[in-house]
Amino acid sequence: MKILIVEDEKTLALEMAEFLGKEGYTIEHAWKKSSAEEKIFINSYDFILLDLGLPGGDGFELLHQLKQIGGREDAVIILTARGDVDDRIKGLEAGADDYLAKPFSLTELLARMHAITRRKHKLEMNEINIHQFTLDIKNHSVCFNSEKINLTNKEFEIFNYLVLNKNRVISRVNLTEHVWGDILEINSDSNFVDVHVKNLRKKLSVHAPIDWFETVRSIGYKIKF
Repeated sequence: MKILIVEDEKTLALEMAEFLGKEGYTIEHAWKKSSAEEKIFINSYDFILLDLGLPGGDGFELLHQLKQIGGREDAVIILTARGDVDDRIKGLEAGADDYLAKPFSLTELLARMHAITRRKHKLEMNEINIHQFTLDIKNHSVCFNSEKINLTNKEFEIFNYLVLNKNRVISRVNLTEHVWGDILEINSDSNFVDVHVKNLRKKLSVHAPIDWFETVRSIGYKIKF
């Protein structure tokens, strides 16, 4: 999944990026409000980790701007040294999904992200069953009847994103943006997305038919279950 870290304390931002990067997330940074605005209006994210005290503006202003954009589903976790209850209430009422006061544990941050993912996609646990396959969000693995399938990180992220958006057609552009990062840095004429999907399907089809994993011509892909 794709994360935007909006934090001007660079040591903390880099610590979060390193930790979450090892968990398989794609990370982007914004050190000030203006750069965060630019990224948010160009790209969408699975999570935005938002500091309130930013150079050039308040994090609350950025949160308000995000919520004014129609059709956005970015989950927002506010990260701030402000411990006042009124700030917490203000952030949650403005549309934030959760709130962590500094200093905080990176493992707690990850646990809260997992909880938001489960809640957002109406999951009761970290595992999702897709026909005879099982996707484990927490452990970044896919199994067939308890046999682990050897997927690359990108193959897992593609499968994970399509599964979480089951029964919806996901365009190649949208898939590229969420798995690889900033869409402006991607060559739109490249077929590397199709190559990764082809490899993923090949690995899955060794175990069972995957007619539920559809290619939607000229658009993208859809997983049905």
